[in-house]
Amino acid sequence: MGHKVNPISFRLQVSKDWGSKWFVVGKKDFAAWLNEDIKIRRLIEKKFETRAVINKIDIERQANQTIITIWTSKAGVVIGKGGAGAQELKQEVEKIIKTTARINIEEVKRPDLAAKIVAENIARQLEHRINFRRAAKQALQNVMMAGAKGIRIEVAGRLNGAEMSRREKFIEGAVSLHTLRNDIDYHLAEAKTPAGVIGVKVWINKGEVK
Repeated sequence: MGHKVNPISFRLQVSKDWGSKWFVVGKKDFAAWLNEDIKIRRLIEKKFETRAVINKIDIERQANQTIITIWTSKAGVVIGKGGAGAQELKQEVEKIIKTTARINIEEVKRPDLAAKIVAENIARQLEHRINFRRAAKQALQNVMMAGAKGIRIEVAGRLNGAEMSRREKFIEGAVSLHTLRNDIDYHLAEAKTPAGVIGVKVWINKGEVK
């Protein structure tokens, strides 16, 4: 039986970096800060769950403030009119961490190469009852046109409202999961449909890390 390893954690310190950067001495602080990080990520994700715009959230804690960097495909949606959205987000985050927070919003130049955005786009389409094959093949085409070396998509569940659940794979190009030199981006998204939850896994090979 094969052992599946998350491609992101598998490549930490090789081509990937940690999403949270901080250091504590006591176990008590570690548990509290970890819990705060989870709450911050859930807050931001829930705020934009109807649209696939968030790629990743980086959290860095310093002595007197916490810096939160949001990587998004549509900065205008996150910032809001006149910066109101970012200011509201800052206030909500400060309620969680009880210290000063700084929100940085960075735009993803090529969203078709971000596995999280691609997976959530497919999931949102499935929720709107679009055929899973059409959604997956369109994503394959867009990702390869954006310059990826390869993409692999797996969709599992009661596809198109079928009686029995099944798994379908779509592969284009080369996706070598065991080669650490390859920059593989991965994400698992869920589509909540009337027939049940459908899982969408996306692996994108961006080429070798030089």
